[in-house]
Amino acid sequence: MQKLNLQEKLAQINDHWNPRIAGELNGQYVKLVKFQGPFTWHHHAHEDELFMVIKGRFRMDYRDDKNANQQTWIEEGEMIIVPRGVEHCPVAEEECHVLLFEPMSTLNTGNIRDGFTKEALETI
Repeated sequence: MQKLNLQEKLAQINDHWNPRIAGELNGQYVKLVKFQGPFTWHHHAHEDELFMVIKGRFRMDYRDDKNANQQTWIEEGEMIIVPRGVEHCPVAEEECHVLLFEPMSTLNTGNIRDGFTKEALETI
């Protein structure tokens, strides 16, 4: 067993929208990432995702089953779980530090391949 200091790990990240693996358990990755600006609209057909704000805040834009746009602000110390199949797009007006918890199979851009897509993740 080894403890992990989230602030120290996040200090090693100097870019945005590039998740790093901080740990793994039971087929899940614990990832750390910094958000800034808008991401890309996408969904995950088979994976739920947990987003927890360590520092800052971000807005989760999403479309409900009627394709109506919705949004929820996630503040420091809060988390949101995006169920599989829900189209979503995180947006951070200022830099935000986030912990992600999701299955190892989860591609960061889900059903989309674009400039944000990270096929292979670094471990920090």
